[in-house]
Amino acid sequence: KISTLLDNKEIVLIEVQVNSESDYFYRMLFGASKIIAEHLAQGAPYSQIKKVYSVNILYFDLGHGKDYIYHGITSFVGLHQNDILDLSNKQKELYQKQYVHQIYPEYYLIKVNQFNNIAKDTLDEWIYFLKNEEIKDNFHAKGLLEAKEKLDALKLPTSEKQAYKTYLENLHYEESMVDSSFNSGKLEGKKEGEKVGLKKGEKIGLEKGKLAVAKKMKASGMDIELIRQITGLQDFS
Repeated sequence: KISTLLDNKEIVLIEVQVNSESDYFYRMLFGASKIIAEHLAQGAPYSQIKKVYSVNILYFDLGHGKDYIYHGITSFVGLHQNDILDLSNKQKELYQKQYVHQIYPEYYLIKVNQFNNIAKDTLDEWIYFLKNEEIKDNFHAKGLLEAKEKLDALKLPTSEKQAYKTYLENLHYEESMVDSSFNSGKLEGKKEGEKVGLKKGEKIGLEKGKLAVAKKMKASGMDIELIRQITGLQDFS
C-alpha cells in the first residue's frame, strides 16, 4: 500500500492485492476513510478534508462485471425527480469544486487478469506491464521504463541485488563528486574573480573543477572517451 500527497490538497492511495478477499469493497472504504481522518488536523473545519483517489490493482476477480477498469464516485440522486444534487454557486466558490462527487473519495478498480493484452492507450500499457511484467517496443507511457527497472531489480537473486544496490550507491557518489568538484571550482573562480573579473574567474574555476573531476574519473578506471564526453575536456593528464 502506497499513499502520496499531491500539492497538499489531494491524496492518491495505491494498493496492490494478489489474494482474493471477499470483503475487499469494505477494505477500500476503510482505507480511504482512515487516510482522510489521518490528514485532518485536530480542530480543523471539515472543509479542510483532503480529496482521496483510491487506486486498487487487483489480481483476483472482485464482484461481477465484464470490464477490467471500474471508476466509482459518490453522487446524490433525487428519489422522485431522478436529478443529480449539485453544488450551489456559493459552495462552488467556497469549496473550489464544480460537482458534489469531487468532494468525496473516488475509487478505481483495475482487474488485471481480465485485461485482454490489447493496449489501446498509455493506461492499458501500464496494465499490460502489471499483468505480463514486460514492455513492448512501441509502449511510451510515462514512468513505465523506470517501473520495469525497479521490478527487474526486485527479481534479482540476493547476491546480484546487492551488487546492483552497490552500483546505484556508486552512481550517487560519482554524481556528488562531480557536483562538489564543480562547485568548489566555481567558488575558487569567484575568489580569483576579485582580481581578474567575476565572469572570467568563474570560467577559470569551472575549468579547474572539470579537470579535477576528469582526473578522479580516470583514476577510478572510467573509460577515457566517456570522461571526455562528460567533461568536454580532451586533455586531462
